[in-house]
Amino acid sequence: MRVGLAYGGGRLDFDLPESAKVSVVEPEYRAPCEDPYQELREALAHPTSGPPLRERVSRGGKIGIIVNDITRATPNPVILSAIVDELGLAEDDRIVLFNATGTHRANSAAELEGMLGPEAFRRFAVVQNDARSEADHALVGRTRSGNDIRLHRELLDCDLKILTGFIEPHFFAGFSGGGKAVMPGMAALSTILHNHSAANMDHPRSSWGVTDGNPVYEEVQEAAAMIDGCFLLNVALNRDKKITAVFSGDLPQAHREGCAYVRASNMVQVASPFDVVITGNSGYPLDLNLYQSVKGMSAAAGITKEGGEIIIAAECWDGIPAHGEFGRLLRQAVSPSALLDRIRSHGFHTQDMWQAQILAKVVERHRVHFYSDNLTAEQLSSAFLTPCASIEETVETLQRERDERLSICVLPEGPVTVPFFA
Repeated sequence: MRVGLAYGGGRLDFDLPESAKVSVVEPEYRAPCEDPYQELREALAHPTSGPPLRERVSRGGKIGIIVNDITRATPNPVILSAIVDELGLAEDDRIVLFNATGTHRANSAAELEGMLGPEAFRRFAVVQNDARSEADHALVGRTRSGNDIRLHRELLDCDLKILTGFIEPHFFAGFSGGGKAVMPGMAALSTILHNHSAANMDHPRSSWGVTDGNPVYEEVQEAAAMIDGCFLLNVALNRDKKITAVFSGDLPQAHREGCAYVRASNMVQVASPFDVVITGNSGYPLDLNLYQSVKGMSAAAGITKEGGEIIIAAECWDGIPAHGEFGRLLRQAVSPSALLDRIRSHGFHTQDMWQAQILAKVVERHRVHFYSDNLTAEQLSSAFLTPCASIEETVETLQRERDERLSICVLPEGPVTVPFFA
């Protein structure tokens, strides 16, 4: 049986033995909008909640448009074109584009131009969030859990804040999009660390597609509600990364509508767990590094038998990566359990600990075989992963070790599909 995974900018095809019991699980295909620009303009003029975008613009006021960074496949050029045309302003200097990096690295000029499109990159000022620069952020309030919400000062100076992005299931925040553009996107590191705490990562409701009772999601919404003048413009994408639906208006209502749409298409019920789950990390740009690829492992782990095997393929052109604390946390740990003990210890807080925590929880329960053209066997082993030179050969080895009639699930689109049990 020949199957394939989204990998980098293309696909990785391989054959599975006929003796295995293979299930292929992927999201419901949604046809793209015939004219995404017009769909976006219509959504801006007739939002699902609250007044149209144009009615929210104050005379002479500054407008901030928050966009996703290089790790997301958001079709920024068409989204920005629709927003700018709908605003109909004569003065480009009234608009500032905010790159919501959260704790990710800043993007290069070439990356920004590719993300935003040449016209938007040329016309508008771009501000990238640096979560480590406390001076760049101001306190706007404190959440019920005691998190001091510090957000980028230049964003707070904007009279109108347009939150863009796309909605997909998220492995601990429930869904992407919505208020995540504000926090963690434009937040200070101290704020993000509190929200992404070890306790929150261990919470049973901090999971794929869960919003009610999810402490991460609920605090994100609480933080976004602390600032005035927010307008949401989120889209849903199909497996070809084309726009299938647009959600706009006041933040809570528009995001809830988008989450319901995505839940129906991207979350797929399966009957029972599998011996082996084979997945990717949704291809470019999400499989740019090992840090991001934890999402694919997490989605697969949800339907893998206890002690079962996960095989994941991710291009990882950005490496572990070299920036941030993720790689260092993994290298310094002698075992997954030791890493978890350190992260959960009282007072321990450092960037990227949430991603290391989730990886450690997965590899404690499953052996993870990792295929990548850009990571060495040493790099993978230091992350408690088993290097995989060939998916076919790995499956053959597992059949010899375990059972020729292994039950195998393939997730061709990686964590774009979120399988779950009844």
